[in-house]
Amino acid sequence: MSDYPVRMDIHPEVQAFFDEGTNTISYIVRDPTSNACAIVDSVMDIDYAAGRIMHDHADELIRQVGADNLDLQWIIETHVHADHLSAAPYIQERLGGKIGIGANIQVVQNTFGKVFNEGTEFSRDGSQFDRLFEDGDSYMIGNMPAFAIFTPGHTPACMVHVVGDAAFVGDTLFMPDGGSARADFPGGDAATLYDSIQKVLSLPDQMRLFMCHDYAPNGRAIRWESTVADEKAHNIHVGGGKTKDEFVKFRTERDATLGMPRLIIPSLQVNMRAGEVPTDKDGRPMLKVPINGL
Repeated sequence: MSDYPVRMDIHPEVQAFFDEGTNTISYIVRDPTSNACAIVDSVMDIDYAAGRIMHDHADELIRQVGADNLDLQWIIETHVHADHLSAAPYIQERLGGKIGIGANIQVVQNTFGKVFNEGTEFSRDGSQFDRLFEDGDSYMIGNMPAFAIFTPGHTPACMVHVVGDAAFVGDTLFMPDGGSARADFPGGDAATLYDSIQKVLSLPDQMRLFMCHDYAPNGRAIRWESTVADEKAHNIHVGGGKTKDEFVKFRTERDATLGMPRLIIPSLQVNMRAGEVPTDKDGRPMLKVPINGL
């Protein structure tokens, strides 16, 4: 274990919100000693075929924050998601809070700025976000200290956020019977992902791990909470002492069989802008479809 400032004596209250359309779990993370909270990995709904944006999932989060009289201080993105759109600016406009993501968002913006042929008006410096986290950076949610761990491999900007005895792992890990996320997107790398997973598994065994996605393998009920001990013992991709070579071979072969996520084209354009929908020269919300670009 490295020198990350783990505080297992702090027990944030965590409320999960499952989005069936994208199999995403969003979280409200509360400081039990104050009314402060953070939201992790929010979802903005889209009817892609109709070109229509909705906010049902985000409105559920907003209603809960209001009902509990909470003070939203942070809106955290664990990475630039390729399978759902972020509702961060919609939530921020209504509740406040700072939007944070890993500093390597700049790498993602440079990569996909080229894919989507974005012009010079698209800033590639991460300035759309309020805070860019480096490995080990800390911040506060009320009286609770939190910190970020750099965990690239799935994407170059992935971060795990640790708040007391709870870690929000994004797509770095899935539930033990789900394994791990793919590593074949631009900037992804299976060997790097294995190393990042080992960083997570070096946290205390009792650390609660909260997933960004669950796909209910073998028809079981949706689940989103595990522990470091459970993952080390039972994760089907990295548990039980599986080696880096074994993981890289499996992950590379598995990724070669996977199709692109259904919402990857709108998700990347929106999420690399901190959840803002791009506009055309007349200011109208508009998405691009690059042909043979992904």
